[in-house]
Amino acid sequence: MDKQTLERVRKLFEGDRFATENGAVIEEIADHYAKCSLILERRHRNAMGAAMGGVSFTLADFAFAVASNWQVMGTVSLNSSITYLGAPKGDKLIAEAVCIKDGRTTCCYQMNVYDELGNAVAAVLTTGYHK
Repeated sequence: MDKQTLERVRKLFEGDRFATENGAVIEEIADHYAKCSLILERRHRNAMGAAMGGVSFTLADFAFAVASNWQVMGTVSLNSSITYLGAPKGDKLIAEAVCIKDGRTTCCYQMNVYDELGNAVAAVLTTGYHK
């Protein structure tokens, strides 16, 4: 991945306001792949002080959107399932989206969410539809 392509993709997804205004950043892209991250802040915490589950889901969903659309725009999610595996111990969440199957009209992606220390936080499976 060259820097120019990465900057073009970041610009393309600036319009994904919910993710970007919550701090999501595109770190890497490759063929049907994306790695996104965000720094955990006070606004991401629940009443117990832990990262809200929606933060992990938002980051995973953003990684899916980037991985499935940066080359050809037009994929939307049909269904997503998340399994929470543990609370992050670090200050940064990372989500990697990997394509499992890319068919003519549907696709399936696996997103793994972890912190910068390598602790597993969530696993997400998303089925997408190519418009």
